[in-house]
Amino acid sequence: MSLGLYISVPFCRTKCTYCNFASDVFSRAAFQRYVDRVCSDIMHAARTAEQMGGHFEGAVDTIYLGGGTPTVLDISHLERLFVTISQNFEVAAGAEITVECAPGTLTAAVLESFTRCGVNRVSLGIQSFVDQEARSVGRLHTRAVVLDDIARLRDAGISNINVDLIAGLPHQTAESWEFSLQEAIACGAPHVSVYMLEVDEDSRLGRELIAGGTKYHAHFVPDEDLTADLYVGAGERLEEAGIKQYEISNFGRGGFESRHNLKYWTRQPYLGFGMDAHSMLFTRSGNATRFATPDSLEAYVQGADVQPTAISQQVALEETFFLGLRLNRGLDLVKVGREFEQESITALSATIAELIASGLLERQGNSIRLTPRGRLLSNEVFEKFITVVA
Repeated sequence: MSLGLYISVPFCRTKCTYCNFASDVFSRAAFQRYVDRVCSDIMHAARTAEQMGGHFEGAVDTIYLGGGTPTVLDISHLERLFVTISQNFEVAAGAEITVECAPGTLTAAVLESFTRCGVNRVSLGIQSFVDQEARSVGRLHTRAVVLDDIARLRDAGISNINVDLIAGLPHQTAESWEFSLQEAIACGAPHVSVYMLEVDEDSRLGRELIAGGTKYHAHFVPDEDLTADLYVGAGERLEEAGIKQYEISNFGRGGFESRHNLKYWTRQPYLGFGMDAHSMLFTRSGNATRFATPDSLEAYVQGADVQPTAISQQVALEETFFLGLRLNRGLDLVKVGREFEQESITALSATIAELIASGLLERQGNSIRLTPRGRLLSNEVFEKFITVVA
């Protein structure tokens, strides 16, 4: 089974107030050391896989550079990453090769580099087409910059474009959200990701919201009910435009679903390189092992040890449910029963029935999937399976 490769680039021009990732603003002096380390890890991937107890597969059919903002790297750094991958893996013809980009970082030189490196998919972190909303959370772009970037991507031969939108940003209203959705549809991007604003202590905006303060425009954040309504409305508007939901946060035209992200949700093997990068490989016995790099830049660059976590059949079953149910197509219980002991599936029948009765799951034949309400309360659904299986 071909691998997916994820390359973490944790560098940003500015830290968005809602961001709870390990990415941050670092000195450019850190770039060279970081890329050196990532390339070294790529070159020693087979050895690492063996140490982690996983089966190494050299064939690759998806590559994803995420962040952070990979396009803040120098062109030489970007190209070195791709060259090192091509020298150490067998990249399939037609592989999906994605780079996350912040609008305004796509210079002519970057686009030329994408062409040389075979990049055929770009994910733009737009979040909002309304300039006031984007500014309020620390984004540096404007709507005009976004539309220009999309036009220049198409001119460079890259039409597989994703745009990220966030429901629940400061100053957002039903009317302004409708404008962002209209722009996302009108710009012709075949894939749209829609997230609801997360409120947690791992972001500055989240902490301010929890504290009831006014910094970072926190007092202009819509309430949870409106945010949920915006998310639901997005699904309806995108569906009407032929951009169909296939995962809780992801919508695409036919054939434009993210092949790389589907690996995560369907438990296919992948390797992650860079700071706070996660991997999952199968073992020769058919089980799986997971491992992750440090979420500290200095610890990662200095080569901190990585420890594997063996995935038991019980945990694999949990993952199959809470990852597979993210997809609109849901889970085929007969297929799951063939992969795991049928007794394990039978033991879940009462939980499945309870969730169907409460309107969070629906069943069609042998398959179960989240209802629209279930998507809004998906974490509650997933916890039910983890609790029962555990």
